[in-house]
Amino acid sequence: MRILVCVKQVPDTTEIKIDPVTNTLIRAGVPSIVNPFDGFALEIAARIKDADPSTTITVISMGPEQAKEALKSCLAVGADKAYLVSDRAFGGSDTLATSYILSRAIKAVEKREGSFDIILCGKQAIDGDTAQVGPEIAEHIGYPQITYATEVSVSDGLALVKREIEEGYELLSAVIPVVITVTKTTFEPRYPSIKSKLIASKATILTLTSADLDIDLSKAGLKGSPTKVSKTFTPQLKKTGVKVKEDTNSNTARKLATLLNDAGIV
Repeated sequence: MRILVCVKQVPDTTEIKIDPVTNTLIRAGVPSIVNPFDGFALEIAARIKDADPSTTITVISMGPEQAKEALKSCLAVGADKAYLVSDRAFGGSDTLATSYILSRAIKAVEKREGSFDIILCGKQAIDGDTAQVGPEIAEHIGYPQITYATEVSVSDGLALVKREIEEGYELLSAVIPVVITVTKTTFEPRYPSIKSKLIASKATILTLTSADLDIDLSKAGLKGSPTKVSKTFTPQLKKTGVKVKEDTNSNTARKLATLLNDAGIV
């Protein structure tokens, strides 16, 4: 069994700040993490490997050189190989262009190592929340797809998937190869050991550029991105609360009741 997991390095959203002048993310000093949904996808791959130790897990990411740190963290928790897809020509890619580039990168890796049985993606990246790249990869490479998976197992050439829906869950199966996008699971991703982190820190990660891919550059980067951002803005925080504090608790309660009554709330 050969599994590919697509991962993305994203800013830690609890630390994000917006430049009020340029309306862009302030990345300086902001820590980056593996997209959480991709972490759940990797954990599912690791659990399949636990059941079948002959399974190999490859991770791939598209991004700048610093994204290698995210890939190394994936190697530390069960991945066997990692590839970074990086090229200035890919800058500015929207989800359509990104999925096209990744689909060509997947084919390039398959030429080196053999075909993948399962391709796992997080359902969406927390910095974009589009949930488009995984399904678009499936369309580009012509594989069936299952979305919103919470559990995946393999039996007799079938991927057995527990899928989250509004009413609860449904059980589906698909003949492999298949693309599966993963949402939050009921189990947490495993933590790396000190030993695995040290080994991963020394790992060599191969970078794939446009020269390594059979790619039409008119479909990549800004040229290949039909999505355009016309305007962004940062909502201004307005504080309109009133603090009520009198000399005693009883007087404070009376004052609050009066204010609520005057405002027509009570």
